[in-house]
Amino acid sequence: MAEGRCMKCKMQVEIKDAKEVTMKNGMKALKGKCGKCGTSVFRILGKK
Repeated sequence: MAEGRCMKCKMQVEIKDAKEVTMKNGMKALKGKCGKCGTSVFRILGKK
């Protein structure tokens, strides 16, 4: 399970509907929704 920091909840939460995206600089990231409040969550993974 992917986890990221929700800025609204101010804690680590599970990312729901996580999709792996590639940013403009070539780094990979996960984009999804907070499992608790539904706010967008974004986690940078690095150049894997």
